[in-house]
Amino acid sequence: MAGITPIVMPKWGLSMKEGTVVAWLVDEGTDISVGMPILDVETDKIANAVEAPDPGLLRRKVAGEGELLPVKALLGVMADSDVSDADIDAYIASYVMPVADEGDDADAGPATLWAEVDGLRVRYARRGAAEGMPVLFIHGFGGDLDNWLFNIDAVGESAPVLALDLPGHGQSTVALPGASIQALADFVAHFMAAVGVERAHLVGHSMGGAIAAQMAVAHPQRVASVSLIASAGLGPEINTGYTEGFAKAGSRRELKPVLEQLFNDPSLVGRQMIDDVLKYKRLDGVEALLLALNQGIFDGGQQAEQPGLALGSTGVPVLVVWGRSDRIVPVAHAGNAPAGATVEVFEDAGHMVQMEKAADVNRLLRTHVGA
Repeated sequence: MAGITPIVMPKWGLSMKEGTVVAWLVDEGTDISVGMPILDVETDKIANAVEAPDPGLLRRKVAGEGELLPVKALLGVMADSDVSDADIDAYIASYVMPVADEGDDADAGPATLWAEVDGLRVRYARRGAAEGMPVLFIHGFGGDLDNWLFNIDAVGESAPVLALDLPGHGQSTVALPGASIQALADFVAHFMAAVGVERAHLVGHSMGGAIAAQMAVAHPQRVASVSLIASAGLGPEINTGYTEGFAKAGSRRELKPVLEQLFNDPSLVGRQMIDDVLKYKRLDGVEALLLALNQGIFDGGQQAEQPGLALGSTGVPVLVVWGRSDRIVPVAHAGNAPAGATVEVFEDAGHMVQMEKAADVNRLLRTHVGA
């Protein structure tokens, strides 16, 4: 119906099928602007605010707090003040939820792909627009491609996007090409070649940021720009209490306080997140691999390689994003960004700033990569 805009359950990441409405953040009658947080939704991964993609007047809350609903289910209705209540009732009654896996999801292809790179099996995702310069997301120590669940599809609205599980992480082979940033950067360059990506904008989080910076230094022909999110590689200090604690934790009791260090709001660490990490941690060889990697790149609480400090000589456009409350890599390292870099520090965010401030980070990323 003309003049009526639905608010629907979003799809965050590759595996989200449903979400629980935690709380409405606005009342009926509120004039909604683009980007305004309107309700909190919890998935099996994490909770986050649904932000308005369109402006309008909130006329009706359809979903109640505590309701578990599938992706694309109707949560609320925005409409101009001259739209009658009867028309809104009719719209809600006639709303048909789009069938799963139709439309955009079908165009995106399978959620998980695989590549053989230097004898290792690598899981990756490929999403987003069909044309344009690709954007490659590189996660950090102990992470996987799901660390980007709030970012991939947002950037993919206007650019092709890829994200991989680094060797020894996620569902990729439990082996390393070498316990160094340089070895991992070389591997990512080989991964790009294996999947047919000649050049890309690189987005790296934490250790992934150091990998992205090293790629710009060692493989400049493959790098269109670099976005460093709470990045390693821009200074010497690192919280190895976190990295070693993550590597050694073998139970929920041990892992929960370690994961809570990642967020400004520790309540974001839910049971499902802990269980997912433990499932990965219990794979044969993972603990030894993470300890070896930690020793190779962060031995003694010092970063062995700091390629971000050499980015100024590459001429590659650089974006640096940090959370003020980062307890893993000091926010002061943002001050070591090269001259001319765009630098943004967000209050009320920690090391996982791309999750805690997803909409803001996504806007910066889209601007930086020209998407």
